[in-house]
Amino acid sequence: MPKTNLKIIALAFAVQIVVAAATQPALAQAPATPYPAMAPLTEYLLPSLDSEIALARSAAPKSISDAAEVMVLTRDGYITAAKGTNGFVCVVERSWAAATTDPEFWNPKVRSPNCFNAAAARTYLPIVLMKTKLVLAGKSKSEILNTIDSALDSKQIPPLAPGSICYMMSHRQYLNDGGKAWHPHLMFFAPGDAAATWGANLSDSPIIATYAPEDRVTVFMVVLDNWSDGTPGPQSRN
Repeated sequence: MPKTNLKIIALAFAVQIVVAAATQPALAQAPATPYPAMAPLTEYLLPSLDSEIALARSAAPKSISDAAEVMVLTRDGYITAAKGTNGFVCVVERSWAAATTDPEFWNPKVRSPNCFNAAAARTYLPIVLMKTKLVLAGKSKSEILNTIDSALDSKQIPPLAPGSICYMMSHRQYLNDGGKAWHPHLMFFAPGDAAATWGANLSDSPIIATYAPEDRVTVFMVVLDNWSDGTPGPQSRN
């Protein structure tokens, strides 16, 4: 995989997915994580319901997000704060949406607005919602991983549906300490390790991909020119 693509993947998805096994030697030499444990829950919560709804909706253009369902994080987990009519679900993910091995798994600054289409809301979002419940219940990383594995094996979390996609176009997103807002982008989900089938991560390919083994999903990313409000995003992908 080209080094440039590895850099992009690390910036974009340090809060969401494990980087491919080829990067593990570099990760092993990295300094100890500054987030060794969960911070007080108040640090992960937004100050008001309205502010979280607005942040969640900023994940996609208004033509999509205005008609989407919105879920917000509370002390008891995510709840529906606004009903939708178009099948999309917008939600602000926190750091524990990442792989349990991610050094920023407990980073309380992470705010990742996502707007999932109906297919992804039914079959990918349940992973995020279940992990959140486990985190709030005080489960360890190993317990979280084992529970998600069991739920995927038993199909308590359903198999990924074809056509699952997600908008991540908020200029207010904070993906991790390195990438921060990074770039507006679309994500496409496919079951298993499927990067090669899309020609992703090749020289001059516009598609970036990484396999998330804990979720058993390949996430394909396509960088966009503009944020959801129409303002231009960063011009450089490096």
